[in-house]
Amino acid sequence: ALGTLSLHLRSRAREETSINMAKSIMSDEGADAFIFITAIIGVIFAWFQYKLVARVSLTGGQNTLTNSGLDTSKLIVIYDAIRDGADSFLRAEYTICAYFIAAFGIIVLLMTSYVEKEFHIDQGGLTAISFVAGGITSIISGLIGMKVAVFANARTTVMAAGPNPWTDAFNTAFRAGSVMGFSLCGLSMLVLYILAHLFAVHFKDWDVIGANGEANKDALHLMEALAGYGLGGSSIALFGRVGGGIYTKAADVGADLAGKVVSGIPEDDPRNPATIADNVGDNVGDVAGMGSDLFGSFAEATCAALVVAAQSGSLIAQGGWAGLMFPVAISGGGILVCLVCSFIATHIQPVKKEVDIEKVLKVQLGATTILLTAVVYILAYIFLPSKFQIQAVSGTVINFTPTKAWGCTIAGLWSGCMIGFITEYYTSHSYKPVREVAQACETGAATNIIYGLALGYKSAILPVTLLSVVVYLSFYLGDMYGVALAALGMLSNLSTCLAIDVYGPICDNAGGIAEMAEMPETVREKTDALDAAGNTTAAIGKGFAIGSACLVGLALFGAFVTRAGLNLASVSLVSPLIFASLIFGAMIPYWFSAMTMKSVGQAANEMVKEVARQFREIPGLLEGTPGHAPPDHARCIKISTDASLREMVPPAILVMTAPILTGMFFGVEAVVGLLAGGMASGVQLAISASNTGGAWDNAKKYVEKGGLYIDMPKRDEVTGEIMRDEFGSPILVSVRQRKGSECHKAAVVGDTVGDPLKDTSGPALNILMKLMAIISLVFADFFMSINNGQGYFNIPRRVF
Repeated sequence: ALGTLSLHLRSRAREETSINMAKSIMSDEGADAFIFITAIIGVIFAWFQYKLVARVSLTGGQNTLTNSGLDTSKLIVIYDAIRDGADSFLRAEYTICAYFIAAFGIIVLLMTSYVEKEFHIDQGGLTAISFVAGGITSIISGLIGMKVAVFANARTTVMAAGPNPWTDAFNTAFRAGSVMGFSLCGLSMLVLYILAHLFAVHFKDWDVIGANGEANKDALHLMEALAGYGLGGSSIALFGRVGGGIYTKAADVGADLAGKVVSGIPEDDPRNPATIADNVGDNVGDVAGMGSDLFGSFAEATCAALVVAAQSGSLIAQGGWAGLMFPVAISGGGILVCLVCSFIATHIQPVKKEVDIEKVLKVQLGATTILLTAVVYILAYIFLPSKFQIQAVSGTVINFTPTKAWGCTIAGLWSGCMIGFITEYYTSHSYKPVREVAQACETGAATNIIYGLALGYKSAILPVTLLSVVVYLSFYLGDMYGVALAALGMLSNLSTCLAIDVYGPICDNAGGIAEMAEMPETVREKTDALDAAGNTTAAIGKGFAIGSACLVGLALFGAFVTRAGLNLASVSLVSPLIFASLIFGAMIPYWFSAMTMKSVGQAANEMVKEVARQFREIPGLLEGTPGHAPPDHARCIKISTDASLREMVPPAILVMTAPILTGMFFGVEAVVGLLAGGMASGVQLAISASNTGGAWDNAKKYVEKGGLYIDMPKRDEVTGEIMRDEFGSPILVSVRQRKGSECHKAAVVGDTVGDPLKDTSGPALNILMKLMAIISLVFADFFMSINNGQGYFNIPRRVF
């Protein structure tokens, strides 16, 4: 079947090229086999991991891994409530997304068909098809992640109560995360590659090289049509990130304020009506939203690299289909490496005690990074010709080699790993920055917030410096093609990164279920330890996602500049139009963040009032009187659902219309400034927002575990008077701060302020940087058809 599918891919250019030119080692058929097989392996391995998780029974019985002595009746009721809440929200959200795909698909069809003042319905139609395919794949990715996360949370709780809790509970959560990681990577590769083959049937002259060695327009049109795949994925990811983020943080902030701050009851206390909504939010925001987000990154980075590569007649002539598909091959190699390394966590070096958890998760990241360094080198030399030329943005031609391709890719790979661990340093309570924030709680919530904001701003220094170095190095080696490869390098171990990201919310849910089901304290201790490690790795994942979003956005920016035919003079900062657009673009992330933050605040305010009403009107609920009526969880779920579905639309309209309107009325040069400004401010804001919120969260956890001591005057046990030394100074003693203390209350306030920063606005800014760029790329031809790219206002091109 693969051979039949590849018949149309015979590269006539290879036959016409001089026999002396160095060809790529990999044949077109071999490239097909490698990419298809690795994608299918990813999907099959995800199914295998799911079956292992499914062996854990919630009801007991023979031949299961469950602890047969555990009463799980209350746990199952809570599990069913979380599952139903998550299903109802995603059903409502994805219904809206389906309408959006249909409506915006028509816009994509019409606008991308209008090229050079003529309608090319074939090109527009294929772009619309890839847009719809990307949107549907994004929905499926989010749905798979949410389903398996909900499926595994109660099973992780059961394993935490078993005879071998550390190993079994960790493996259950990690394998569930692997289901999403491998299924998403395999499925996204498979759909993209099938689309590429189908489109190549229509653009059958993609491999014909001109008399002067230039690429045929069919090659570029093929890859431009594929770019719709990234647009569809990123569009749905925006709804998932914003909608899911508003849902989860409205419930989380509302539950925390109404429970821990106002009423003084523990987190996930079964008396709190908002706890089910809070646990539902972990799945629809942190899992489904994250999955769609990183699927969009993969699709967009791949499409950006393909668009730039398609303009190299030298690569097509010498490398053929295999050379063009090298960006996809990187992801295929990543699936194989991540698959092998996953057995380190579950078999080779399993978790046997609490201190092993964080170490095992970090070893996963380190091992995949080291192995991929070697694998990418091999792939570069197999798929790419030994030397070929790439058209630079400056208009010149640069020589490119497999070694340079490897250098660009591993620059992104290693910088992603380093950014992740830098993020961990600033957000984990194992290190000084977060402990300083916790110490600031001694004087109240205000100083806690001041310290947290300062930490967030400071935490942007090293990651942004690293990104700057990677951008310069990859651009120096391979222009915009090098930048796109760096983005793909950062995403090459996506299967492992997603598995670790999803692991955190699963363990968080497992702890919440243990608390609500009133299971033994030992169970909650296990799930809290698993969750604490998940918080650390989640911070690493957020840093990785932000860094990759920046590089993906820049790669798409380069593809847009290349596609619009702009040269260095056209994108100069001395142009008043570009400079003005840059200032405006830098404002967009702040406008976007303001909308999402306010939405969370409004929904949380409504949630707090609802919880207070139930405590007031349901007799015995707050006091925990035996026989009291149950809390109305459904009402709280409805508040979060309605708020998220209502509030996710305006930010999406802002992000999607900004580049379209700018390109239509002010032209492509204004779009260049808009994108540059949005990326420059967006990456700084995303890092500081995510790390500030993460630091406040872990500062609270540091207080709760009893890690914070403050000096207080010693008092006489009888009289209560302050005791003094011989010089009249108060005698100070260190007092451990725990839940319920004034320091803990101050830490909770910081945590609630940081929740929308780290889980709504911060992560959604990743998509803002990518989505604005991919929209510009997809509609580049349409923009160029309006007054030769100068927009309806036809502003003359001038410089200061």
